[in-house]
Amino acid sequence: MLGRKQRRHTVVDTLVGANTRISGDLHFSGGCHVDGTVNGSVTADPDSKSALSISEEGNIDGGVTVPYVVLNGIVRGDVFANQRVELGPTARVIGNVYYNLIEMAIGAEINGKLVHQPEGQVPLLEQTAKLDESAAAAAES
Repeated sequence: MLGRKQRRHTVVDTLVGANTRISGDLHFSGGCHVDGTVNGSVTADPDSKSALSISEEGNIDGGVTVPYVVLNGIVRGDVFANQRVELGPTARVIGNVYYNLIEMAIGAEINGKLVHQPEGQVPLLEQTAKLDESAAAAAES
């Protein structure tokens, strides 16, 4: 329909409440909503339809690797979304954003690079890991 946004990910399987602080990495599947703080990386299987939403009060101090990301809070780290990133008017990213599709509202802020990665392309994170492995193997020889 015209003028209406279609919301694909409305089910929240994992909730980080407003008064919750997680120290360590968070790996989830399905839907995850963050109102609190996560000190660590947040990941979901890249081949899944998992979605992460971060409210205006939500903070993540670490990288985010999730297929669908809806951000209204703050991420201090790189964001890897192999499907879609939605940045609301209060979104703040202190790091790079790697995306397939992106939507940015007026007021969203990115202090880093925007890197387009079309679907089917090997993600930059995997390319970097392979280069590091090759360099380590060459150094051992």
